[in-house]
Amino acid sequence: MKNTQFIALIFTTLFLSCKSVSEPQLQNTIIQSVSINGTLVATGGSVFEVPVDSVVFHVVFSHNIDTHKINPDYLSINNQIDTSFVILPDTSKNSLSFKISKKLSNYTSYVLYFTSGSNLGVKLIDSYFYTFITRLDTTPKFPRISDDSLLTLVQKKTFDYFWSYGHPVSGLARERLGAGETVTMGGSGFGIAAIPAAIERGFITRVQGFERLNKIVNFLNAPTTDKFHGALPHWMNGSTGKVIPFGSKDNGADLVETAFMMEGLLTAQQYFKSGTADEQIMCANIDTLWRKVEWTWFQQNGQQQLYWHWSPTYGWDINMAIKGWNEALIIYVLAASSPTYPIAKSVYDNGWAQNGAIRNGKTFYGITLPLGEDKGGPMFFAHYSFLGLNPMHLSDAYANYWQQNTAHAQINYQYCVANPRKNFGYGPNCWGLTASDILNSYSASSPTNDGGTIAPTAALGSFPYTPKESMQALRFFYYVLGDKLWGQYGFTDAFNLNQHWFDNAYLAIDEGPIVDMIENYRTGLLWNLFMQNPDVQRGLTRLGFTY
Repeated sequence: MKNTQFIALIFTTLFLSCKSVSEPQLQNTIIQSVSINGTLVATGGSVFEVPVDSVVFHVVFSHNIDTHKINPDYLSINNQIDTSFVILPDTSKNSLSFKISKKLSNYTSYVLYFTSGSNLGVKLIDSYFYTFITRLDTTPKFPRISDDSLLTLVQKKTFDYFWSYGHPVSGLARERLGAGETVTMGGSGFGIAAIPAAIERGFITRVQGFERLNKIVNFLNAPTTDKFHGALPHWMNGSTGKVIPFGSKDNGADLVETAFMMEGLLTAQQYFKSGTADEQIMCANIDTLWRKVEWTWFQQNGQQQLYWHWSPTYGWDINMAIKGWNEALIIYVLAASSPTYPIAKSVYDNGWAQNGAIRNGKTFYGITLPLGEDKGGPMFFAHYSFLGLNPMHLSDAYANYWQQNTAHAQINYQYCVANPRKNFGYGPNCWGLTASDILNSYSASSPTNDGGTIAPTAALGSFPYTPKESMQALRFFYYVLGDKLWGQYGFTDAFNLNQHWFDNAYLAIDEGPIVDMIENYRTGLLWNLFMQNPDVQRGLTRLGFTY
């Protein structure tokens, strides 16, 4: 592990070159327990957040030992710490207590080793090792600024992922840093929704915002750009508009990604619709894209539910129904809002709501969760649909959505504070489980699928629901972890303090909610724009929502 030091505490004794026949045979011995600063740890295990200036070990053996028979030549601490430890008084004859007297380095992994063999007047019959990681350096990595200025800085740097790293031909968002020609529809929709916020905050001019959006709209409307019954694929080539398969049979329409794109387009359309003649032409072109999506086609031959995928070569083979509760409420809202292919309310009730089966109603950490899986699931459930859809006064037969999303965020926060898995760093300042990169893979982290990976988008995208807790996390990410986590486009995607891992990637799908939801927290701009759309209002009414 890079820049990792190891303490090797190797307890050995010199074998005698000649043994007397009368010498007693050493007892075969095992280590029964080890604690580091009072925390028990199994062999191969780890203890986190150990003070750099006070590390105490307590080791219990299965037989009595003799601390006088430790040979200092075989007790070493490497990496220039040498033999900086002190044997402590211990009243038990079968235990050893000692401490490191030298100050260690912050946030560094160390390993305590016991090698098998003769030592301490006994014969250790196995080898053991224990890892401990010292505390983070909490000194600010950047100069302190006001919380308001920090929010603006985060929005500006994050928006620049979509602006400076947008595809040069299509203007769409690349799927992730280093994705080349691969652009993503959902992430692009999130970036499009951010354009009005960027204009209002002075990151770009209105003319610049219009030109970028117009490039995107013209590219999507082009006859050479792949569309399937009006719907878009998950990925496409940013130069040619041809689908890039997301999976072996996922080479056609992705209705969920399409909805995220339409959410962004309708938000931006509302911003520009009363503008110049050129802006109004662009808005008419957005309307063309919107009207061409055949939402009812995705009922798969008239079923009372929507389906996620359709392929021109594999048809409905993936056969994934869109059922709640998850990130896809916006799909049913937009499908009901379509002026050309609207679904009936029964499709929403039977498909999305599963005739009420989406309800939960249980209490976690003293918080009642109206909908969805136990403990709420990954945080993106409360983000993606609500970049435009305003949950503040949104209710239907199944839930009040402000209560739902606030409960979800609070449960995610409280889980991290409770930290039942004892992950490094979890607490009031370090929380947020959602879909993100993990070490060597990708996963939808949640309280029921927690491997120790925190994604900044989870807490930062939750600003409207948990403003105090999200600000605490933002300060921690920026000031404490900023030397490891803050980069060209703001915060990188994720980190795992257990594993000393900080991602070097940026993902469009995670960058977008940071910009958009911080803006909704600060001004409600995107919510106000999207909710003013007459089609959306009709769709919400059709489904029985009050808003």
